[in-house]
Amino acid sequence: MQLTGLKDYQKVDEIPIQYGTAGFRTKGSRLKHVIFRMGALAAIRSACQKGATIGVMITASHNPEEDNGVKLVDPMGEMLGPEWEQYATEIANVPDSEVGTALQKLTKNLGVTTLANSRVVFARDTRPSSPILAEALEAGIKAAGAQCQNFGLLTTPQLHYIVRCINSNGEYGKPTEDGYFEKLTEAFVKLRNIRKAKKMKKLETYKACLYLDAANGVGAGKVPILQSKLGELLQINLVNDGSGKLNHECGADFVKVQQKPPTGVNMAPGQRWASLDGDADRIVFYFIGTTDKQFHLLDGDKIATLVAGYLKDLVQATGLSLNLGLVQTAYANGSSTRYITDQLQVPVACVPTGVKHLHHKAQEFDIGVYFEANGHGTAIVSDTSYSSLKKASQDSTVSEEQKEACDLLLSVIDLINQTVGDAISDLLLVEMILAALDWDVEQWNQAYTDLPNRQLKVKVKDRSVIQTTDAERKASFPKDLQKAIDQSVAKYSHGRSFVRPSGTEDIVRVYAEAVSQDAADKLANEVAVLVFKMAGGLGEEPKLH
Repeated sequence: MQLTGLKDYQKVDEIPIQYGTAGFRTKGSRLKHVIFRMGALAAIRSACQKGATIGVMITASHNPEEDNGVKLVDPMGEMLGPEWEQYATEIANVPDSEVGTALQKLTKNLGVTTLANSRVVFARDTRPSSPILAEALEAGIKAAGAQCQNFGLLTTPQLHYIVRCINSNGEYGKPTEDGYFEKLTEAFVKLRNIRKAKKMKKLETYKACLYLDAANGVGAGKVPILQSKLGELLQINLVNDGSGKLNHECGADFVKVQQKPPTGVNMAPGQRWASLDGDADRIVFYFIGTTDKQFHLLDGDKIATLVAGYLKDLVQATGLSLNLGLVQTAYANGSSTRYITDQLQVPVACVPTGVKHLHHKAQEFDIGVYFEANGHGTAIVSDTSYSSLKKASQDSTVSEEQKEACDLLLSVIDLINQTVGDAISDLLLVEMILAALDWDVEQWNQAYTDLPNRQLKVKVKDRSVIQTTDAERKASFPKDLQKAIDQSVAKYSHGRSFVRPSGTEDIVRVYAEAVSQDAADKLANEVAVLVFKMAGGLGEEPKLH
């Protein structure tokens, strides 16, 4: 395959790069050649899907502003499978002189004879490097002979939504940003008005006022659009509105990891706060207690339990036999798992870290809820379950109460972006549920108490030295690492700890929880020291508290 313009997008270095769960991520200055090649690969992927539209998103999510990344989106808004991740890695790393040959070989092996009918749509976030990378992507798509459409600045979930809309011929929704907001806000307004009518009085506890940290990311520009469509149903007070540095001491990842508010934010006790990440596919909530005046985090685990509990009650009210399940990773707080299993009595599955693992497992349920502790998650409803709900809502033999529950659940489904975790969709879902329950943020938090926890990073020479099993909850290599971790864990009440290599950089992530914050900090430090000693740590050895 001859790619015109290839000479303008040659490698700047020979450092290998790997396509992981989040696609490619590195310094934006290193990515022009990678993204040019991904344009051609997306065209090939489209051809393999009989001309279905493939999406490409340029973003590095919660990473620092100088980083950037790219990931491909499959026809129904899902992520690439492992086989295509490998193709992407191979094409990104071949020498400049072999790119055409490698792409030609791939198309031949896949049985692709033409790319003329291929179609690729793409969007980008607000990083300084994103416009020039978008040019590289468009050049790669056109060099391959495919059609393309640039949607400009979008959140990652908006692009996923648009891809699915296009490939479902509009059945999922209108394939535009306006269509995205229209679908979500119409569902939200309908659900809120139903609840207001049923209560027949002003809500006494829930306050339709949210303070939102947009991480100075692409979501900041979308919140005013959202607000304009919600009116008095939800007042959003925006901070980190794009006027500051992207993800710098703000955003969902900062709040989750540091377990404190964004820098410079003044929170009054009882106010409901939330933070998006840089590309608006994660959200976490938090508040200052009115009595204890302490910071309280409501992360993905708290969101998952709120959503699962609400959906369980709604499913029961429909009278249909729908199988509801919740999917977590090893990062889920132990208290949340016990609450879901013992109190909600909803089945829980644990999978390795990564959205693709959660999404795939959630598809095994009629209604599958999945959230990572970092605030990335959604719910998936099977086509057969959706059809059953539609049929029951119109069935004359079904009671009015059951029909009403079916109609309500269908509206909730419209409020959910089923293609991927979506901070804006999840924000509206949480707000709708809190209003329906007439809960303030403190009542939500009281459902169960998180075990104190701590996350640390250990720099290592080669992250592949660490290998894991049991959905990443156990270390299988180095040989004696897990035994040593178990010995440390045994010293702490309600102790739990695991380690896993990062998917994007040479660090090993350490997670620990215990009965107190001091104990969790000490356990995390002990395990970090073990990793440092047994996995070739770099820099200074972690110091125990």
